[in-house]
Parts: sequence; structure tokens; C-alpha cells
Amino acid sequence: MVVSENTLKWAMRFYPPLLFQRVWVQKVEPGFTGITVTISNSLLNRNYNRSIFGGTLFAAADPFYPVLLHQLFSHKGYNVIAWLKSSTIQYLKPVRSKLWFSIKLSNSDVKAIEHDLKHIGKHVEHYPVEMYNDTGELCVTINNEVYLRNLDFVLQKEAVQ
Repeated sequence: MVVSENTLKWAMRFYPPLLFQRVWVQKVEPGFTGITVTISNSLLNRNYNRSIFGGTLFAAADPFYPVLLHQLFSHKGYNVIAWLKSSTIQYLKPVRSKLWFSIKLSNSDVKAIEHDLKHIGKHVEHYPVEMYNDTGELCVTINNEVYLRNLDFVLQKEAVQ
């Protein structure tokens, strides 16, 4: 489904797996080139040590690269599918306050992905997510491997044979 930046922001805010984990989308950048997200420490996502549960942090980083890439390339007219292929996480410091992270896609990133979609039909890449607490300390690093496929590329390739 192709939506506007504002619609995506509100849909992700009220998406139950994120809403109940206190994950809140602050802003979606124009053209789906970035997103800013906060995670609140609350009774709903607090662990035994009163820090944010690690699963919440992992879940918070899960959907955003695939969703942004899907929307960005769908708006460019591509018929794509995107998902998180794999992910690794490092907990560097317990998080007892609000946490935030931003994701940005540069023009060169978008051009490289578009080249792969046109010529290979797919793009697989690792993207970092760094989460910071209220004082700006790096608390969590995540490495997401995202898979993006141009569904029309497969059809064009089969039509040629």
C-alpha cells in the first residue's frame, strides 16, 4: 500500500506491536528518506532491572528500513517487496530513560539501490541503527540486513525467455 509520509507516521504510531511497546514515530522525512523514533520507558516495557526490555528495543528497529524503502520505491513506480532478512543487536548500556534513534537514507544510497533494482532485480544491504538516551549516550547498536526485490524485474526477465 502506498501512503503519504503523514499517513505512515500515524499508522506506525498506532500499530499495536509498536504502540504497546511505547515506540512512537516522531517524524517521517519528505520522500521517505528518513524517520525519527522515540521509545519511552514505561510499565509496559520495563524489565526486572527497571530498564527498557531488550525485546522492545529490537522490535523498535525492526520495521523502519523495510517500510521506508518500500514506500520510497513504490512512490517511484516500482513494484517492490521489502523485509528484514536478519538483524544483530548489541546492548551497550541499560536504558532507564527515553531512547531515540534516527534513520537517514542518502541520495547516493537511493541511487545505488535503484541501480540494483533495475539491473539485478534485488538489493540486500546492512543498515545500522544507533539508539541514544536522553543525555546523548549511545546505548544500543543494531545492524539490520534488509532485502528489497523488484517484482517487475522477475516478470520482465521471464517474458524475455
